Amino acid sequence: MKKIYMILVLFLTIGMTGCEKEYGQFYKDNLPETPVTFPGTTTYGFNPYISMSIADLNAPLKFTLAIPDNSPRSIKEITKVLGGATAIQPGGVANAKYITTPIAGNGKTAVFQTTLAAFKASSEANSKLVVANGEIAFMFLVTLDNGETIIPVQVRVRLTA
Repeated sequence: MKKIYMILVLFLTIGMTGCEKEYGQFYKDNLPETPVTFPGTTTYGFNPYISMSIADLNAPLKFTLAIPDNSPRSIKEITKVLGGATAIQPGGVANAKYITTPIAGNGKTAVFQTTLAAFKASSEANSKLVVANGEIAFMFLVTLDNGETIIPVQVRVRLTA
């Protein structure tokens, strides 16, 4: 009788766990159809970055945002920019006020440019982030020609002395 009971428990366990589960959208990567890359940046790990010296606060700090040449879409504009510490998140981009007017795209690219002086002047918290061996970060809300919006990965600026 014990053997029959054990076999039934075994089959019941296999039956309960052997079914294929259907997972929803929260169990997969949320990748946009049109990826945005940052040519000219370095990537070790996840976030692309550039390095910049804090010696010249007025030197241009520039990121080029690009979509693939074979994409049927084009970049209409960089609608919003969020600048701050490396802890910034995509949820904050919708209310970002780093730029006052959108930056027009140029076909498959758009260029965001600022300076460390402008970054420091944007808020008291940002002013404290511009230190040697520190990092600052930017996130963008990109609008494509069809009205679709994309928030690419965070990009960073590694600050040197």
